Order: sequence, then C-alpha cells, then structure tokens
Amino acid sequence: MTSVCTRAVAALPVTLIDSIVSVKLSIVFSWLLTSVWQLPDLLSAARSALPSTCSQMSSPLVEFESLASRLSVEATSALVPVKPAVLELLLLGASEQPPSVTARQALATMRTRENTGQSLRDERLTALAGEIESCRRCPRLVAWREQVAREKRAAFADQSYWGRPLAGFGDPAARIVILGLAPAAHGGNRTGRVFTGDRSGDFLFAALWRAGLASQPDSLARDDGLALTGVWICAAVRCAPPANRPTPQERDNCLPYSRRELELLGEPPVILCLGAFAWDAALRLLRDRRRPRPPFAHGAEYRAENGPLLLASFHVSQQNTFTGRLTTTMFDAVLARAIALSA
Repeated sequence: MTSVCTRAVAALPVTLIDSIVSVKLSIVFSWLLTSVWQLPDLLSAARSALPSTCSQMSSPLVEFESLASRLSVEATSALVPVKPAVLELLLLGASEQPPSVTARQALATMRTRENTGQSLRDERLTALAGEIESCRRCPRLVAWREQVAREKRAAFADQSYWGRPLAGFGDPAARIVILGLAPAAHGGNRTGRVFTGDRSGDFLFAALWRAGLASQPDSLARDDGLALTGVWICAAVRCAPPANRPTPQERDNCLPYSRRELELLGEPPVILCLGAFAWDAALRLLRDRRRPRPPFAHGAEYRAENGPLLLASFHVSQQNTFTGRLTTTMFDAVLARAIALSA
C-alpha cells in the first residue's frame, strides 16, 4: 500500500501543484488510509479552500479526482506556502521507484520560484545599499567622515579609507538583526563594513563564530571571505560621528534606511541592540508608542507592538570589554538567547 501511495503522490500533476501554490495553500498528507471512502471529504475541502477563480479551472480538479481509485488521504487546511524541501519529501519521497517526470518538473518549478524570490530580495538590498552609501543628508557627518579619510591614522597611512556611509550586511534570510551604534572612524569608516577592522569587531565576530553564526572569528576587510548565517548586522547611524556621538537628528535621518532593510529582510523576529543608543533607536524604528518606554539593561527583553522582540546587550566597545563590564560569557549568553528566541 505504501509504494502505491508513494507512486500516486509522485503522479500529482504540475497543473494542480501550480494552482495550489499560486494561492499559497498546501495540502498536508498526514495520514495514508487503507480505505477510499474519505476521498469525497478531501475533495470538498480542497474545493472550498481554493478561490473561485481556481475552482473554475476544471482540469486540475478532474486530474485530482482521478486518484480516487488509488489513494485516500486526510487533509488539513495549513495556510502556508509549499517549500521545495517539503515538496521533495512529498513528491520524491522514499520510494524504491524513480520519481516521475511530473514530480521532477514540479520540484524544479518550486525551486525556480524560491530562487527568483531570493534574487529579487538580494537585488533590492543591493539597491538600498547603493542608496545608503551615497547619502549626504547630515552635513556634520559628511564633513567628519571625509576628514578622517584624508587625515588617516598613522597605522593605516598606506590604506585607502572608505569614507562613506555603511549599509548593513549579512544573511538576507536572517532571523536576527544586530543593531550597533555607528561605524568607528578608523574601523568601518576605513574598511567599508560595519564592525570590521577594529577591536569591537574582534569581540563581536569571535562570539558569532563561537555561536556558529559566522564562518570565521575575525572581520578584517570587506573582501576577507566572512559569511554570516541567520544574522544581519547594521548600525543605527550609518556614518562615523565625531567623538562617536551622533545627534538625535542624525539618528532620525538614518532610521528610514533601517526600516527599509527590515522590510526587505522580511522583518526578522529578533533585534539584538548593542548599547542604550541602539535600544532607543530600535524603539523609534519600530514606532512603538507604549509608555513608559522600557529601560535599557543588559539582557533586557521587550516585545514591540506588532513587531519583533528586542534584546539588549552592553555595546561591544573596548571601553566595555576591556574593563570587564561586558565579558565573553555574558555576550555568549545573550547570543544564545537571541538564537533561542528566533527559532
């Protein structure tokens, strides 16, 4: 019976699969029965779930009904899109028989759609990055970042400084966003990537690597091969500010960029805020109107209105890490909590 059912599932027509996927429905094959008497209930549920425009397409449903003599299943109305991995399990399964051409075509279609969606998201993030990197909204920050790029630190005198705003970077499918304060004058403002080329980055990326979220424990340059998994990193303010102190207006000028990044990332469920400035910026970013505002504290958690969960940590600055205010144990615990909350 199992092999018969597996072959029957493999024979599902592409037209039917395309129709169901197009309206973002998935039929979960949760029970394989030995009787065919419940098939009319299944067909009735499928007809009621599909919109009228789809129900008028007789061919997919006629083909579906042709399975009545071979297969009976109990369906649930899970309103989630079919994923290629799930489709592969359903269509290719663990059958001893080779999968049908129809099954392979259906799987290829689903993978193409997912890849296309990923490509569009990547393109939009790239376009936003270009917009951020050409920004000149804040005269004070523009003057300072460009001055630092000209008057280089002696240790980096032979290097070309980035000297522009910094877009976020990481995994476009991230479930955790790490929000910092601003690029360091001789760190990100030099290398062109936030938390790259300074002691703060040394601390942060070593922790991400220990947690399995980074491919390497350091971040030295934009082209050093670093890859993040499940994490996106950005800053509340995108330019290096004098004395590392941006103004409220400069912060507010940058918030729309962060808001658009979150939208393109699919609104990840957790934002890890490094420091009180990032905590306050995140509350403003999410337009949280509840009062009183939750105070910043290391390890604090706050569920925003109709938004992600905010998690707080002391900033990974040298001032905190060298003095022991923030230890590796403390930060590892916060990262572990962020991973658990994002699961």
